[in-house]
Amino acid sequence: MPFFKITLIRSSIGLPKKTQGVLNALGLRKRMATVFKPVNPSTAGQIMKIKELVAVSEVEAAMTSAEMKALRKPDPGYYIETPGLG
Repeated sequence: MPFFKITLIRSSIGLPKKTQGVLNALGLRKRMATVFKPVNPSTAGQIMKIKELVAVSEVEAAMTSAEMKALRKPDPGYYIETPGLG
Protein backbone atom coordinates (compact mmCIF):
# COMPACT_ATOMS: atom_id res chain seq x y z
CA MET A 1 0.00 0.00 0.00
CA PRO A 2 1.54 3.35 -0.98
CA PHE A 3 2.03 6.20 1.48
CA PHE A 4 2.64 9.93 1.24
CA LYS A 5 5.85 11.01 2.97
CA ILE A 6 5.05 14.56 4.12
CA THR A 7 7.75 16.85 5.55
CA LEU A 8 6.98 20.31 6.93
CA ILE A 9 9.46 22.71 5.31
CA ARG A 10 8.01 26.14 6.14
CA SER A 11 6.68 27.34 9.49
CA SER A 12 3.00 28.04 10.05
CA ILE A 13 3.63 31.14 12.16
CA GLY A 14 1.39 33.97 11.02
CA LEU A 15 -0.83 31.80 8.85
CA PRO A 16 -4.61 31.54 9.24
CA LYS A 17 -6.00 29.21 11.92
CA LYS A 18 -7.56 27.04 9.21
CA THR A 19 -4.14 26.34 7.68
CA GLN A 20 -2.63 25.66 11.08
CA GLY A 21 -5.51 23.28 11.78
CA VAL A 22 -4.75 21.29 8.63
CA LEU A 23 -1.11 20.96 9.71
CA ASN A 24 -2.16 19.78 13.16
CA ALA A 25 -4.61 17.29 11.65
CA LEU A 26 -1.78 15.80 9.61
CA GLY A 27 0.42 15.62 12.73
CA LEU A 28 2.94 18.23 11.59
CA ARG A 29 3.81 20.38 14.57
CA LYS A 30 7.51 21.23 14.11
CA ARG A 31 9.57 22.27 11.12
CA MET A 32 11.35 19.36 9.38
CA ALA A 33 8.95 16.86 10.99
CA THR A 34 7.99 13.95 8.73
CA VAL A 35 4.80 11.89 8.78
CA PHE A 36 3.55 9.03 6.62
CA LYS A 37 -0.10 9.04 5.58
CA PRO A 38 -1.91 6.55 3.31
CA VAL A 39 -2.66 7.62 -0.23
CA ASN A 40 -6.35 8.51 -0.40
CA PRO A 41 -8.43 11.46 -1.63
CA SER A 42 -8.91 13.04 1.81
CA THR A 43 -5.18 13.10 2.53
CA ALA A 44 -4.50 14.46 -0.95
CA GLY A 45 -7.01 17.25 -0.31
CA GLN A 46 -5.31 18.18 2.95
CA ILE A 47 -1.93 18.26 1.21
CA MET A 48 -3.31 20.53 -1.52
CA LYS A 49 -4.37 23.08 1.12
CA ILE A 50 -0.80 23.34 2.47
CA LYS A 51 1.24 22.50 -0.64
CA GLU A 52 3.44 25.60 -0.28
CA LEU A 53 4.58 24.56 3.19
CA VAL A 54 5.44 20.88 2.71
CA ALA A 55 7.56 18.53 0.63
CA VAL A 56 5.66 15.43 -0.47
CA SER A 57 6.83 12.17 -2.01
CA GLU A 58 5.13 8.82 -2.51
CA VAL A 59 6.77 5.77 -0.94
CA GLU A 60 5.84 2.09 -0.84
CA ALA A 61 6.04 1.56 2.92
CA ALA A 62 5.90 3.81 5.97
CA MET A 63 9.02 4.01 8.12
CA THR A 64 9.07 3.89 11.91
CA SER A 65 10.72 6.64 13.93
CA ALA A 66 13.62 4.30 14.75
CA GLU A 67 14.23 3.65 11.04
CA MET A 68 14.17 7.39 10.30
CA LYS A 69 16.66 8.03 13.13
CA ALA A 70 18.99 5.33 11.77
CA LEU A 71 18.97 7.02 8.35
CA ARG A 72 20.00 10.35 9.89
CA LYS A 73 22.89 8.83 11.87
CA PRO A 74 26.17 9.87 10.25
CA ASP A 75 29.04 7.58 9.36
CA PRO A 76 31.49 7.45 12.33
CA GLY A 77 34.42 8.41 10.09
CA TYR A 78 36.62 5.58 11.38
CA TYR A 79 36.58 1.80 11.71
CA ILE A 80 38.32 -0.38 14.26
CA GLU A 81 40.07 -3.38 12.80
CA THR A 82 40.66 -6.36 15.05
CA PRO A 83 44.01 -8.08 14.43
CA GLY A 84 44.22 -11.83 14.01
CA LEU A 85 40.88 -12.39 12.31
CA GLY A 86 41.39 -13.76 8.89
